[in-house]
Amino acid sequence: MLATGHRPLLYSDSVLPETSSIRSLFLPGPAGRLEGLLNAGSPNATHAAVVCHPHPVYGGTLHNKVVFHAMKALNNFGFPVLRFNFRGTGLSEGEHASGIDEVEDVRAALDWLEREFTLPVIFAGFSFGAAVGLRAAYADDRVRALIALGLPAVPVEDRVYDFEFLRECAKPKLFVSGSRDHFGPPGKLEALVNTFADPKKLVRIEAGDHFFEGRLKEMRVAIEDWVREIVPAQATSD
Repeated sequence: MLATGHRPLLYSDSVLPETSSIRSLFLPGPAGRLEGLLNAGSPNATHAAVVCHPHPVYGGTLHNKVVFHAMKALNNFGFPVLRFNFRGTGLSEGEHASGIDEVEDVRAALDWLEREFTLPVIFAGFSFGAAVGLRAAYADDRVRALIALGLPAVPVEDRVYDFEFLRECAKPKLFVSGSRDHFGPPGKLEALVNTFADPKKLVRIEAGDHFFEGRLKEMRVAIEDWVREIVPAQATSD
């Protein structure tokens, strides 16, 4: 566990070059404007998507590699995909609120997607982004499916995330974690996911850690395979 008072950058913001049309923007948020990037979708897109980044205190931003690859997986189906920085991160206004008020940031992102596209939404989030974003998305009728990457199944620096609300959530749910994820240790994550309502799917990426280091391709494939199962759409080639 991280030493008290020492907050290293756990999440690298190094990403691959963007390969689709991308729009830099600000969207209105409850604590001020939120910085965002929108990867454009196809004219006949059936869904839109939002991807939430990991813990900003440890360097997580919308440029995180896991977030980037999740975006690519969803954008590959022609879906417009929004990434945004939580309050107090990057150029987003406001202050970090320990994952409590950030739930409203996710709702603001869903509001923006509704105004722009009027399409059903697929939610995805990594680590902190999953823990916070699921709470906003699970009961929102605009969201049709949920993706959680690196879901924290054990306390993170004494913070215990409560996922009791997923016990009654009947939306399709995908959970992807590395087999060596220290925040989702074998047995703990499985036991947690087993308490959630169906339909659900848990994919363990062999030899993957919390950050899917060296296993980002496998993570991306897991997302794409699942989306093909639940959405009547065909992926396009990169």
